Amino acid sequence: MTTTLITVAPTGAENRKTDVPALPVTLDELVTTARDCEAVGASVIHVHLRDDKAEPTLDLGRLTDAVAALREATGLIVQLSTGGAVTDPEADRLRVLDARPDMASCTMGTVNFGDDVFLNRWEFIVELHLRMQERGIVPEYEIFDLGQLTTLARLLDKHGLPAGGHVHVDLVMGVPGGMPGTVAAVAACEAAIKDLPAGTTFSATGIGRSSLPVLLASLAAGGHLRVGLEDTVTYAKGQPVESNAQLVARASGFARLAQRPPMTAGQARELLGIDRV
Repeated sequence: MTTTLITVAPTGAENRKTDVPALPVTLDELVTTARDCEAVGASVIHVHLRDDKAEPTLDLGRLTDAVAALREATGLIVQLSTGGAVTDPEADRLRVLDARPDMASCTMGTVNFGDDVFLNRWEFIVELHLRMQERGIVPEYEIFDLGQLTTLARLLDKHGLPAGGHVHVDLVMGVPGGMPGTVAAVAACEAAIKDLPAGTTFSATGIGRSSLPVLLASLAAGGHLRVGLEDTVTYAKGQPVESNAQLVARASGFARLAQRPPMTAGQARELLGIDRV
């Protein structure tokens, strides 16, 4: 790779606005964040939404409005989370696709998520994959543990390549209950990814204090990057993150140092097999 795909995950479902004042929770805040992040190197935005009380929501009307607003205001690839919060029912998570995003997440297995359980049954994974195939929505396969790459290989073998024909995974590292955010874990995943279809690409996400080690290891391994307040709220020890754009700018800087500057949204669409412009 000569360029780097940078995804920003600005909100998530775990952090609270009262604890993280920079967290974008309204649609206006989300659109402003998206513009700022695009300006400093992001090409994909991974979207979780909040309701009027700043609580996580999978309300279809809000999701549809967010997709439209982000497309109108930016050139970013809009990727909706089908993970939602750990308490969201499967039917609501599947309904996310009715908002017709460019991309959506597809998590490859159940994982302990701190004190909670993030449930992803095989039947649900298959249904999500097939619905995205039918609708031309490109998946990003979320990998929380090494064995989930084997689950992905099984999925692709039984049910075919995703919409767009390109396989892209995101290694979510450092979640309590999942794989650690270490150089060794990135290397192990890189080796396992070689068993997936030729041309498969990966991004890596380091949660909390693992964000920088994972970022640097991913770049060294030829991978791509995901950053944002969903994943880390501290820029350095004792220094809260000021904005999502601050994290994207740092990732862009490291990518340029690695002589792999950030992709444009157009380059990212070509890589991922996304037809919409």
